[in-house]
Formats: sequence, C-alpha cells, structure tokens
Amino acid sequence: MFDPAETLATLPHRPGVYRMLNAAGEVLYVGKALDLRKRVGSYFRAGATHSPRIALMIAQVGSLETTVTRSEAEALLLENNLIKSLSPRYNILYRDDKSYPFMLLTGHDFPRLAFHRGALERRHRYFGPFPNAWAVRDSIQLLQRVFRLRTCQDAVFNNRSRPCLLYQIHRCSAPCVGLIDKASYARDVADAVLFLEGKEDDVLRNLTARMEDCAERTEYEQAALLRDQIQTLRKVREKQFVDRGEGDGVDTDVIACVSASGMLVVNLVMIRGGRHIGDKSFFPQNADPGDLTGALEAFLAQHYLERPVPARIVVNQPLDAMPLAELLSTQAQRRVEITHSVRSERRVWVDMAEQNACLAAEQKLAQHATQEVRLRALQSALEIEQIARIECFDISHTMGEATVGSCVVYEAGQMRKSEYRSFNIAHADAGDDYAAMREVLQRRYRRLVAGEVRLPDLVLIDGGKGQLGVACEVFSELGLSEVQLLGVAKGEERKPGLETLWLPEREHPLELAPNHPGLHLIQQIRDEAHRFAIQGHRARRGKARTGSVLDAVEGVGSKRRHRLLIRFGGLKGLLAASIDDLAQVQGVSRTLAQRIYQQLH
Repeated sequence: MFDPAETLATLPHRPGVYRMLNAAGEVLYVGKALDLRKRVGSYFRAGATHSPRIALMIAQVGSLETTVTRSEAEALLLENNLIKSLSPRYNILYRDDKSYPFMLLTGHDFPRLAFHRGALERRHRYFGPFPNAWAVRDSIQLLQRVFRLRTCQDAVFNNRSRPCLLYQIHRCSAPCVGLIDKASYARDVADAVLFLEGKEDDVLRNLTARMEDCAERTEYEQAALLRDQIQTLRKVREKQFVDRGEGDGVDTDVIACVSASGMLVVNLVMIRGGRHIGDKSFFPQNADPGDLTGALEAFLAQHYLERPVPARIVVNQPLDAMPLAELLSTQAQRRVEITHSVRSERRVWVDMAEQNACLAAEQKLAQHATQEVRLRALQSALEIEQIARIECFDISHTMGEATVGSCVVYEAGQMRKSEYRSFNIAHADAGDDYAAMREVLQRRYRRLVAGEVRLPDLVLIDGGKGQLGVACEVFSELGLSEVQLLGVAKGEERKPGLETLWLPEREHPLELAPNHPGLHLIQQIRDEAHRFAIQGHRARRGKARTGSVLDAVEGVGSKRRHRLLIRFGGLKGLLAASIDDLAQVQGVSRTLAQRIYQQLH
C-alpha cells in the first residue's frame, strides 16, 4: 500500500515535477509545483475535497516520483514535455497534431508568394501562423489583387517566354518576362510586408506618392495601375471584420475558455497586424467543466510548447501568468505578455472568442446527436445489437499503376484519423482489385490476430459481391467469423443514395431509403476511405513518376546520376550504352558500371 506520509517526509521545499503512478507502474498524472512538499501534500491532506476525476486518481496511486528543477518555469516546461510523451490518463490533454500554415515570401531576387507548412528556413520570410489553410490562401489572393506578386513555381518562372493568365487579369506584374524591373518589384514586396504588419496607412501613403510621381512624369498607365491598387486596398480595409482601430498592431492571440452545453471548450482567435485572420476551437480530454483556469493553463503550456508564440496573449480567465510568460519569453527569445484585464477593442476580441467557443460547443453537441441517430439507425437496419467501431477499406489506382489500399476507422461518433492506415500493394497483379483487397485485409487483420489491432464490430468493403466474397474468405481463413461484413457498391450513375448494400450469405442486397440515417453514416465513412485511398495513390504515383531507375542503384547519388544523364543525353542514351561506355564517366568504376547496366537491363 502507498504510504503518503512516508513519501512526503522525503520531499523538499523546492520547485519541481511529480508523477503519480499506479501499482502497475503506469503514469496516472504529471504535475508541477513551486513547492513539491506542499503541493503533493495537498492531495493527501485529511478533509481535503477534490473533483471526482482527482479523487478517482488518488485512489489508484501506488507510488510517486519527483524531479527537482531550478525554477517554476523550468518545472512547467518539463511537465508539458512529460505530458506530451506519456499522455497520462488524468491530465488535461489537447490533441492538435497538425502544424499551422504560414504565408511565405521567398528570398529570391523576385520573391515568390506561397503557402507553406513545415520547417522554417532563415533565407525566407514567413507570416503567421494562420489557423487554417483557407485563411492563408485567402490572404494570398488578397495580396495578388493589391500588390501583384508572383505565385508560380521557380521552374515555371525561369522558363516563361510570355506572360501567363494572371498577368492578363491583373494578379501578377510578370517579372518572369521582364515587364517590371527588380527595384519596382522590390517596392511592391516592401508594401506587401507593411500591409501584413498592419501598417496600411504607410502603404497607402507610399502608393499615393508613387501615383502622383508617375502622373507628374506623364506615365499615366502606371499611375492608373497604382490608383487601382489604392482603391482595392481601401475596399479591403472597409471589409475587415475586426478593425485595428486605435490598437498598436501587435500580433495577438486571444484565448477564451468557457463551459457550455455540458462541455469545456477553448477558442483561439488569431489577430495579426490588427486583423482577425481566423479562429480554432479545442475540446480537451480529462478536463473538469468547472475548472476553467486549469484548462486554460494547460492549453497555454501545451499549445505553445513547439509553436511560434505571438508578442501578446489575451485570456478571458484570471491566472498566475508569471511562470508561463517567463517560459514563453525564453522560448520566443523576446518578451511575451499574457494579460487578462483588457478594454476597448481587445475586450471585443475576448467577447468574440467566448461567443465562438459557445457556438463550437453547440455545433459539436448537435453533430454528436446526429451521429448517435445515424449509428442507432444502422444498428437497427443491420440487426446488430451494438456497433462501437467501424473500419472501411477501399482500393485506388490508375489503370493498375501505383495501387494503394486504405483503411479508415470510425469510433465514438467520429473518424479516428490517427488510426488510419495506407497499404502499398506489392504482390497483386496490376488492376486486380480482388487480389489487392485480399492483400490489404490479410495484412491488416493478421496483426489483429497477433493482438496488435483492435477488433471492429463492422467492416465496410467498398465494392460489390466480388469484393465482399474476398473479404469473407480472408476472415474465414483468419478465424474472425464473428465480425460483421458489409459490401458497399456504388449505385446507378454513381449517385449518392443509390448504393447497393451486400451482406454475406444473402442473395439479395439490403435496400435503404436515400434519406436513411444509417445509409448517410455508411456514405460518410465510405467517402472518407475513398478520399484517403486517392490521397495515398496520388502520392505514390507522383513519387514513381518523379523518381529515376538510377535511384535504386547502390553507389549512384545525385551527382553521378547527373553526370550519366548529361553524358548520354537522357535515359534513352543510357539504355543504349555498354559497360565500357558507362565506365568512362567520371566517378563510375567498372564494378559500378556493371551494376548500373544490370539494373537497366
């Protein structure tokens, strides 16, 4: 039995991190403390009251581990690193594995405006992050209309002989063919940067001065273009949902944590350059609906642990922001302000974030109710007592090329994207969908027999009686006869609502009305499997088409590959070369030449 008194006697009065473990050694909870002895002791003090979640956790504690740190901020960092790596069942957890997109201005002589997601490079300039891809693309279109910056890839830019359509519709100034000089393009880039920083007044002054200068020099066409830019920019300012007003234009994240519709929601509103660029809602796991401050602190620490931090963070709940601000300032290498008491337009932002959070809670509740109705209707139609987990399979290829199988998972009223799996078909003949489906199902459910995969209640097969028959054979071979199978064949003219549903050992298909809620759930899952399969197929096909047969030859890197292709004028000449010819290329020994020849023939 765990003896709290004995453990507490050994704890120091210093900052650190504590980990509560059960009898099996599993981590139940990770927490930080300014004073380890006082904080841990508060859990086991006689007469202490705890929330149901914490009370249940304390009843399972079998041992305690601690790590002493130099400061509370350091403890906070260690705490959240451990939460991320261990995922303790009683900690508040935020799942948001996607990286946030940025807008990119490349470091070329004529910078390119582009969408970017991933690692940041010093030679380019980045603006953001944005809450979603739509916000980035909308901003790019706006900058195209106002500043006419190029968006084409370098391969296109370097090989143009005449302007493209974007120049004709006044979305690009055509630097690719020299219709704008480097200095003028640089001015447009500088104005775009000022605009993204929220300095629209400076941009308007610059454009107005350039327009007047062109008019004085009788360059009326250029003056007219600048006039159109000014008018477009003014229209954009009028349409802004949140105006900068008298604010300072500092990049700000507004975070509201509310309890609504029986659940806890955190809404993040991003303000960049004084403009609202979008928001995103989060639903934490293991959170008490009444502990708004705890959920907000957990979000701040977990969300910004590996993400860019704005200069200012405005929250709707009072909290001890000193350790968080210190940690985030160290991470960002500049001062980060976390504030709660705000007025004027910042108060409007906070109110908007709270309204967004409440709306997100209502939408999630309605969505959950809809999914429950659909699931019950499907259970009734298939005469299955309980369906908790559904897996769906699809095959995608282009005339047999780059065949890929997909498996998507539906559980607890939502798609479980972290459990999706894609299978590159290696053994089935090109275009043989039956063999491809057999391979996918065998690879998937052999792992289930080995205990690596959970058993689903229902398996959907995208296809008719043929694909369903293959699935029945595979499941019979693996001894999984208790799993319900369902074939989903596309209807006439592939129209939604006309799907044909096939059950094993049933001569005629199951017919559901086009508006049947159970059929809607099947369509939702089938369409997601189809999308995921196409995504995997396109990625595999693109990789195959951009690769080279020389990539598979050991000892041939990018430089030797380049020399070979230059020496023989391409793959056709390379195929006609003998071993002696290949050995004459710089850096290619006779042994390597023989290896290359064998690979090509």
